[in-house]
Amino acid sequence: MTRKFSAAQLRATVSAIVTAAGSAPQEAKTVADNLVLANLSGHDSHGVGMVPRYVEAVLEGGLKPNTGVAVKLDGGSMLALDGQRGYGQVVGEQAMEMALRRALDTGSCVMTLANAHHLGRIGHFAEMAVERGLVSLHFVNVQSRPVVAPWGGGDGRYGTNPFCAGIPLAGRPPFILDFATSRVAQGKMRVAHNEGRQVDPGYLIDEQGRPTTNPGVVVVPQPGGMFGALLAFGEHKGYGMAVACELLGGALTGSGTWHRPADNLRAVINGMFTIVVDPRKLGTQDSFEREALAFVDWLRQSPPAPGSEGVMLAGEPERKARRQREAEGIALDDQTWAEVVAAGAKVGARVD
Repeated sequence: MTRKFSAAQLRATVSAIVTAAGSAPQEAKTVADNLVLANLSGHDSHGVGMVPRYVEAVLEGGLKPNTGVAVKLDGGSMLALDGQRGYGQVVGEQAMEMALRRALDTGSCVMTLANAHHLGRIGHFAEMAVERGLVSLHFVNVQSRPVVAPWGGGDGRYGTNPFCAGIPLAGRPPFILDFATSRVAQGKMRVAHNEGRQVDPGYLIDEQGRPTTNPGVVVVPQPGGMFGALLAFGEHKGYGMAVACELLGGALTGSGTWHRPADNLRAVINGMFTIVVDPRKLGTQDSFEREALAFVDWLRQSPPAPGSEGVMLAGEPERKARRQREAEGIALDDQTWAEVVAAGAKVGARVD
């Protein structure tokens, strides 16, 4: 069963829980706003269902409330930053603000962010860039229980390692490409498991390396305490992209890569390698705007394929979901809501 909540209800609930877990009110508001925006955007995997894990991570000491970003290197158009295990929604915004200001000043910025707790929906950071007319690229690695199998492998060896690109389109909504390099985000398997659903074939292997449609294999321990794994999207190509995200988001940033046995800790640590460019300072702004719109219009002239709604661009499904969910509410399954309520109880926050 599911029930619907308004965005305002969920923001208030999450803010109260995060505050009770030790965060200052402004930090709690930032986290709540970010998580609910993910739900509104149709990405429930990165929404309020993450709160129970955040609470557990705080209680374990792996997530540190009221911790801001630290500057390790300021080299003009290059910034090396450390999130110090603070809330990713907070240190991620702080890091992006620094990179955006620098790009507007110098024309570009290469920014590394190490040791951020779960950054959430990376598309949020790309949206920050395009609002200022900037292009951004993001390569992110995930240090948590490894849940994705390498191409040709039979168990989890790395995380869902997202890639994101934000590109402004003059006078139009922007192009926001944001995807996990696994066939599907880990959080979507949690949602499916909580809802009691099977998933489509081709997403998962079980703890023996065999294909399965049971999302629980990557959510709860299977016999013998083992887990299954997600598969990479696009076979060897998606796997290659995931490795690039690990090497750039993890190794190059100084955040670290995963190369150890899995543990049961609840913290999710992200490293992010970001490039921000100002087309105005690059000298290609006019042709960029003209050619980008010409190409987008050319794409849209393609006739709809049978059974489809026609050609769409990355970012459109999220904007459509926001309009619909703002009007109709956000649906949460009973299991997810029970977990949120229980997380509040752990830190003394009463949730109705």
